[in-house]
Amino acid sequence: MRPLVDNGMRPARHNGLPYTGINTLYLWAIADAQGFTSPYWMTARQAAELGAQVRGGERHAISVYYATAKRAGGQGLAGEQGDRRFRFLKCYAVYNADQIDGLPPHYHPEPADCLNDPVEQRLGIEAFFDPVPVPVRHGGDRAYYSPSSDHIQMPRARHFSRSTIIGRRAHECVRATGAQHRLKRQFGRRFGDKAYAFEELVACLGQSLISAELGLPASLHDSHASYIASWIDVLERDKTAIIHAAAKAEQAVTWLRCCSASEAAPLKIAA
Repeated sequence: MRPLVDNGMRPARHNGLPYTGINTLYLWAIADAQGFTSPYWMTARQAAELGAQVRGGERHAISVYYATAKRAGGQGLAGEQGDRRFRFLKCYAVYNADQIDGLPPHYHPEPADCLNDPVEQRLGIEAFFDPVPVPVRHGGDRAYYSPSSDHIQMPRARHFSRSTIIGRRAHECVRATGAQHRLKRQFGRRFGDKAYAFEELVACLGQSLISAELGLPASLHDSHASYIASWIDVLERDKTAIIHAAAKAEQAVTWLRCCSASEAAPLKIAA
């Protein structure tokens, strides 16, 4: 079966399904460090099933799968019998397609294959942002989401590239998903005075996911540098924080992607 190729630049499984959450960030980092150009990852067994073989001496990366399951025979607080829910984590050794010999050619797409046609890209951007039910206003020189008025403020685009302005729109859209009437993100109890910086980390990761999905480069905010120290502090205090942030970013992007078109707020990038 030929893999899907419509997953943007996200890391993908052998069957073309994109990775999500922390797997996306980790495999992105490994690919960047090792210079891999293929977005596809798979286990040695999956490669063998495709008639291919991992080259000798290649080092694997790790993908994780975590979920909640039920087990019969549990006991409630009142002594009643029922199912017991528990969480589990599985790890898999995976290799990039660049580490495997004998794969079909479509596992090694040329870089040009990842670039969208300009018209197709514009339509994809509009299709993603148009249904988001958050009002957008234009003016001023900065982008932000206002919780009090529940609107996104965008600067005029004449001083920014199109990818930068769309990246900022993506960032603020992720911020908007945390509102109480949407995904209700609250980090105060867990992260204390670092909660706002952690929310910005979620928005930054969500922006990167959206940019990859739309075929755009992930642009940096001027404010990112000011948050780096806070992000490092959060990640050093809580070793699971990056997993939590990646999961929340994925949830936000999924919410944005699934917005109803009937609640559309048309995308208008002012000149």
